[in-house]
Amino acid sequence: MGFQLRPYSPPDFAQPRLTAAPEACFLPAPKDGVAPEGYHAMSIFPEYFKIQGRWRLAEESRMDCVAVWEGERLHTREFRRLRQGDLVAVGRTEQGEEGILVHPWGFAPEDHRSRELFAFRQGRSRETAFSRDYDELYELLRHERRHGKVVWVLGPAFAFDHDARNAFARLIRGGFVHAVLAGNALATHDLEAAYRSTALGQNIYTQQIQPLGHYNHLDTINAVRRWGSIPAFLQGEGLHDGILSALVETGVPYVLAGSIRDDGPLPEVIPSAYDAQDAMRREIRSATTVICMATALHTIAVGNMTPSYRVLPDGTVRQIYFYCVDISEFAVNKLGDRGSLSARGIVTNVQDFVVHLAKELLPRQ
Repeated sequence: MGFQLRPYSPPDFAQPRLTAAPEACFLPAPKDGVAPEGYHAMSIFPEYFKIQGRWRLAEESRMDCVAVWEGERLHTREFRRLRQGDLVAVGRTEQGEEGILVHPWGFAPEDHRSRELFAFRQGRSRETAFSRDYDELYELLRHERRHGKVVWVLGPAFAFDHDARNAFARLIRGGFVHAVLAGNALATHDLEAAYRSTALGQNIYTQQIQPLGHYNHLDTINAVRRWGSIPAFLQGEGLHDGILSALVETGVPYVLAGSIRDDGPLPEVIPSAYDAQDAMRREIRSATTVICMATALHTIAVGNMTPSYRVLPDGTVRQIYFYCVDISEFAVNKLGDRGSLSARGIVTNVQDFVVHLAKELLPRQ
């Protein structure tokens, strides 16, 4: 039968408390970049606003943004994008009292409300068995290859490993990767591996430190800058292995966000945090599955801009699946602490994780 998306159950708007709810209130922004007092901050969940007698769903959402009524549509905007006079939703209640309804249970399993309030082993830790998570993820990715958009958020850790680089390149070429969000480090280590067979001077297969290997990452950055771009570097040097090569050759988009720690950086790295945020948001806006691996801060950033749902062109509301994979329990649980409550954590070594995925999804003939 194949993978089945979990159906969405909208609120029952026939409930007396919702039929009797007042209209949502919208007040003008007093100046550019400033919301009116009492503004309503958006969440990752579906949110409805009662406007002109009808409950309307905000088709896009983003944590810590506001809802703006404009052109007979609800728009979700960051504070920095507000313009004086924008009509911003106000109200701090979430159950219809002020015409605003937050609906966190739309994709909940049928047994969700019947669970015990107290039970052991409800968290995600190194003691958790993840076999079922892997099985579900295999089926989800097979479904998404044809019907969705899978965005991967990558830290540099697995670029240090020969097999993990090759495995992820296979996933890209196999159609399981539709966009990559990363930083200067991931791209630099991967390109160094292609150029010098090292990552930070360590051989990616034998893990032996090479003589003067600490120069290799800077030599790589310098060579890319000399060629002018990552694609020109790969072509000019005749390099065809690894993550960036697979992305370039398949045309899969990637966003490299700058950091205060960056060396170089590579030409494609976006130096402005807000420009990088906008570029990442453009990819997330159409994502249906997000998988974050070995990067706590980048994962939290993406978690903050990813809602729990997506409204498809035909009006269907579908779930966005969000995974956080890290060997650190802290990193996995930190995402939930920051408000991304729909994220699923898998505590494991990311190199092993991506190799397992490639073996299952793209078995060698």
